[in-house]
Amino acid sequence: MNSKPFPGFPTRAHFTPVPDVLFTSLLPQMEDLLEVKVVVHLFWLLHHKRGYPKFVTFRELLADKTLGRSLGKEKPSDELLRIGLASALSRGILLHQALKQEDGKRIDAFFLNTNTNKEAIARLRRGELVLGDSSPVDEPYIEEEKPNIYTLYEQNIGVLTPMITAELGEAEKLYPERWIEDAFREAMTANKRQWRYISRILERWSTEGKDDGESRRDSKEKPDSDKYIRGKYGHLVQR
Repeated sequence: MNSKPFPGFPTRAHFTPVPDVLFTSLLPQMEDLLEVKVVVHLFWLLHHKRGYPKFVTFRELLADKTLGRSLGKEKPSDELLRIGLASALSRGILLHQALKQEDGKRIDAFFLNTNTNKEAIARLRRGELVLGDSSPVDEPYIEEEKPNIYTLYEQNIGVLTPMITAELGEAEKLYPERWIEDAFREAMTANKRQWRYISRILERWSTEGKDDGESRRDSKEKPDSDKYIRGKYGHLVQR
């Protein structure tokens, strides 16, 4: 945190235009400061881009020291950046297109969600538009690695304490991974961001059985095909 107060905006400052809908519709929905910082930074970067269509790559963002300082690090961390981008994609603020260069290297390109950019991406996929030496690919952006119980707690409830860490460790031993993910999901849907509430859900399932008809033993024996993060962009978050 800066020790000196901000001296004020210079008289001839440069400005970045931002749509009003960001303030009237999107910001009231955005609870995660990480998503806010990534989105605002993307508006600034894209405003200074040239050419058509305008986009920013994951590599550019990962090397951006200004974004890193905004996120409290020297450079953006891979995990924080992926989470922020996944949230913005899921909310519909951004569009994504994977590209492959002539040397075989993959590029993940991000665009603002506008009609112009939707048409540009459609033209890319039809082969009517070429971006340098890159061509579109249909592969998903990022393979998802499911968060463990500690990550779920930090992402949905708050900072871990020694007492909570111990309770989470016990729950991890007692209950199947799938149950833990479903219990977190049920609590978030009910807007009950408390470990006590989640713990009671798990205890009830253990005593009465889960509503999907699986016992604890059956759940452990079957492979887990469900994902913690649902929806079109559920595969985008990687730790």
